[in-house]
Amino acid sequence: MPRVVFLGPPGAGKGTQAATLARELGVPHLSTGDLLRSAVAARTPLGIEADGYMRRGELVPDDLVLRILEERLRQPDARAGFLLDGYPRNPAQAEALARIAPIDRVVAFEVPTEVLVDRLSGRWICPTCQSVYHATSMPPKVPGRCDRDGTALVQRPDDRPEAVRTRLAVYAEKTAPLIDHYRARGLLRPIDATGSPSDVAARVRAAIA
Repeated sequence: MPRVVFLGPPGAGKGTQAATLARELGVPHLSTGDLLRSAVAARTPLGIEADGYMRRGELVPDDLVLRILEERLRQPDARAGFLLDGYPRNPAQAEALARIAPIDRVVAFEVPTEVLVDRLSGRWICPTCQSVYHATSMPPKVPGRCDRDGTALVQRPDDRPEAVRTRLAVYAEKTAPLIDHYRARGLLRPIDATGSPSDVAARVRAAIA
């Protein structure tokens, strides 16, 4: 099993695909957000250091994120390979990652902007139980109400259409150099990430084979 990075804009489905494929292959699915939260919850020395930044509302520095990731990659289950979701985010992070864990494949999830806007702007959440719904693909039984507890559903500000477009534009601007970085090294495997989850999963498997 190779060491794989999944890249893609918000709403591309990379997290869902990574979680499913990791279970099938018996390798860890790693995202830096989850790793940070786990380290903080476990009160590891690095987690305590990261918690200080997070409590002050500051971004956790790249070098600390990398050290937490490196610590996780030393665990036995990552020796056979891993799926890294949403990291690195720029060429500098990619170079740092290559020094601790050379990457074999980079799967770039490609989805048209309008599809992403529909996916993200149709998302509604129950503020009580955190259940997630979608206006078209997974609507609640009673419009505007949570199936589990009847609470009125809400939409996060960053899921509104105008905010989604801004997020996607920022992502494209910041990620373009990273895409070029991996393409120049022959590691990039772009895939069409539209269609059913099973169709996308088949393309992912082919990309990392």
